[in-house]
Amino acid sequence: MNTIVYLIRHAESPYIAGMELERGLSLKGQQDAERVRLMLHNKKIDHFYSSPYARAILTIKPLAEECGQDILPLDDLRERIIGDIAGTGFYEAKRLVYQDFTFSFPEGESSETAQKRGIRIVEGLLKRHAGQCIAIGTHGDIMTLLLNRYDRQYGFEFWQSTSMPDIYKAEFNGLLLKRVTREWSEHS
Repeated sequence: MNTIVYLIRHAESPYIAGMELERGLSLKGQQDAERVRLMLHNKKIDHFYSSPYARAILTIKPLAEECGQDILPLDDLRERIIGDIAGTGFYEAKRLVYQDFTFSFPEGESSETAQKRGIRIVEGLLKRHAGQCIAIGTHGDIMTLLLNRYDRQYGFEFWQSTSMPDIYKAEFNGLLLKRVTREWSEHS
């Protein structure tokens, strides 16, 4: 009996320093949240979970409302904090934390630590909702780290290739990842 997990990366959100938790969606992000709803509206999704960040919740909210479901925010699905990367460019900083999973910048979180907290949640959901369909509002790093736990091909290059929003369908048999397919299309 397969369990389906839709990992839905948040839509475009304007960067506002110090507002990580509260940042909403841009106008384009709001339109893309509607496109997420349209792309998945014919799927029977039994449960909705999300990062507690507003941009992740708002991206899946139209779909959850259409399905008549509440969204349960879970703190351990939050985005990884990269930390103080002074003197290092953003993409170089990301490359470094993917290159060495134990490395972290000051006040930041390593890939290993972020992956462990996310996997603990996802594996709990897989056990609790075996055979059902789950949607998770997430972030680029956490989505990449979750998939990486099951298949090492998901790393820095994958993270770099993802869009905002993005949708990946992960099919599990128990805790074993069987298949991953990209469901998002920029042209839909």
